[in-house]
Amino acid sequence: MSANTEFAKANEAYVATFDDKGALPLPPAKKLIVGKQDFSYHITCMDARLLPEAHLGLHEGDAHIIRNAGGVAADAIRSIVISQRLLGTREIAIFHHTDCGMLTFETEHLRDIIKSSSPGDDEVAKLVNDLHFHEFNDLEGAVKKDVAFLESHPLLLKETKVTGWLYAVETGKIQQVA
Repeated sequence: MSANTEFAKANEAYVATFDDKGALPLPPAKKLIVGKQDFSYHITCMDARLLPEAHLGLHEGDAHIIRNAGGVAADAIRSIVISQRLLGTREIAIFHHTDCGMLTFETEHLRDIIKSSSPGDDEVAKLVNDLHFHEFNDLEGAVKKDVAFLESHPLLLKETKVTGWLYAVETGKIQQVA
């Protein structure tokens, strides 16, 4: 069965229980309590093993969830600014996870792989040389770095509360580290 067929079938089941979710407001409807931290904005990795809605008890309308490779804060700035300035979010939780692919490579190696697939293409070489993939080799350190980055970012509102968390893919447990 193709992914498109599976999507369509799964969506039919979802629609059957959709109820009045279409009337949810655009801004996050409420602050969430996770551990002892309130937040309404969540940055996490794009890893398919992560389902923040499930492991944090989130539902439609609860929080903005931004996913990117590694859950890197620098890649989420545009979305954070929009969420804060137009939709009122004030708290951010950054989640990284164990067994993350961002721990497995270095930017230069990935650049070489991309350039070797387009030999002699100056446009590809320039684009990839200007791109940083934000890999890391210290998981907890990467979370703390992202928290510090956001806390000092001039476009974020000064009253923004930022916390940093680790999610263990082996157990499903979360732990606050910043």
